[in-house]
This record gives sequence, structure tokens and C-alpha cells, in this order.
Amino acid sequence: MHNRTSPRPRPNERSTMPTIASASFAHAPSVWQHDRRFFGGIAVALALTVLAGFGPTYYFRIIGASPLTTVSGVPVTLLVHTHAVLFTAWVLLFIAQTVLIAQHKVAMHRYLGTAGAALALLMVVAGALTAINQAARGVAPAGFDPYQFLMIPLSDVLLFGGFVAAALRLRANREAHKRLMLLAYVCIVTAAIGRLPGVLPLGPAVFFSLSLLFVLAGVIYDKASRGRVHPAYVWGGTILVISVPLRLLISGTETWTRFAYWIASQV
Repeated sequence: MHNRTSPRPRPNERSTMPTIASASFAHAPSVWQHDRRFFGGIAVALALTVLAGFGPTYYFRIIGASPLTTVSGVPVTLLVHTHAVLFTAWVLLFIAQTVLIAQHKVAMHRYLGTAGAALALLMVVAGALTAINQAARGVAPAGFDPYQFLMIPLSDVLLFGGFVAAALRLRANREAHKRLMLLAYVCIVTAAIGRLPGVLPLGPAVFFSLSLLFVLAGVIYDKASRGRVHPAYVWGGTILVISVPLRLLISGTETWTRFAYWIASQV
């Protein structure tokens, strides 16, 4: 009876095949390496966006000892300074956390994450108080009603808090956690994008759309690196997209105006 099984490879074939496979595996960049580059790059891009938006009106004026005013020309208050310090700390913390993960320093990342949770809470409080105080003082960009405009910064900071809370709740799920933190960042970078040259006069729809480009970048990266989009982007991105026309619609109603006037009168 003849042996119909496949012939065994010769000794030189057995030694060559694992070598080729090992070499190709060693030289193929892993998804983790791609993640490190993408999330590190987007952290820098977000920080540069913040600097470009707030540099001319805040950061560069501090360095140059120039008079500090808001986009409406109103002097900057202590509350606004506090708000700026907290949000700047977030920008720096986001970069630091990204670097720590890239260097596999997970324990330090988690330690700073506790401080980040406290910082996020302070940001929500300070951001909301600043927005309400500005509306009470009649501060708003040119062409915007202060009470209607209150919807934008107030909803941004509340959405930020919601995404951070979700990210902390799912911190054991690394894939969901880092995407939710990115979505949280996108919520507050809108203020910087609105201050980029020529953007503010185009209206909220434009600077909201520009901020969503960071989410789109994450979606494209997921599709390219994994062949599918992570649910955090699907659900979180949908919430952000739907919220834009919804917030703009609500801000123009009489009910919102009454509420904004009432809450502004409390500070």
C-alpha cells in the first residue's frame, strides 16, 4: 500500500521556512506601534490647535505683557484665568498620558489618571461657571446674543464631562477608554478652533464641523488599522454630530433664552 500523505520537507526547507516567517513578523509593524504614532500625533495636533486658537488672545499676550481681553474685548477676570489654567493643564496631561502609554509606563499612567479625573471635574465646574458669568456680563463674540451663545460653551463642557466619565467607567477597556478620552478632548477644542483666524465669523456650524475632523481622523484610522470602526466612535461620534444642530436649534428658542437669563442671574 502506497503512502499518499504529502512528502516531508527536506532538512533545508524546514530550516528556511521558520526563518522567513520570523523575519517577516519581526519587520511587520504591530497595531500597537501604529496606535502609538496615531494617538501621539493627534495629541500634538490638538495641542497645536489650542495654541493657535488661544495664542494670539491669551498665551502670547501673557508672555508679551499685553492687555488681556476676551474675544469681545472685555478684560479677563480671575475666573477666566482659572478656567485657562485648568484647561491648559488638561492639554499637557493628555500629552503626558499618551507618552506614558507609548513607553509602557501603565502604572504611572493610572496614577496620573486619578489626578486627571479630579482635573476634569474642576474643568466642568470652572467651565460652566465661566460660561454663565460671561453671559451675565453680556460677553459674546460679535454677532452673537450672549444668552443664546451660552448654549455652546455650556453644552461643550457638559459633553466633555460625560465622555470623561464614560472613559473612566471603561478604563479597563483600553480600546474604548482612549477613544472616549479623545472624544472628550474634541468637545473642548471647539473653543480654540472658533478662535482661529477667519473661523468665528463663519458661525458655529463651521467650527463644530472643523472640530469633528479629529473624530473623522480616528474613524479613518480605525478602518485602516483594524478594518472596522470602534463602537466608541460610532456612538460617541453620533452623539456629537446630532448634538450640533440640536444645540443650535434649542439655543434659538424662547424657553432656552429664559433659562439662560435665569441661570445667569444666579451668579
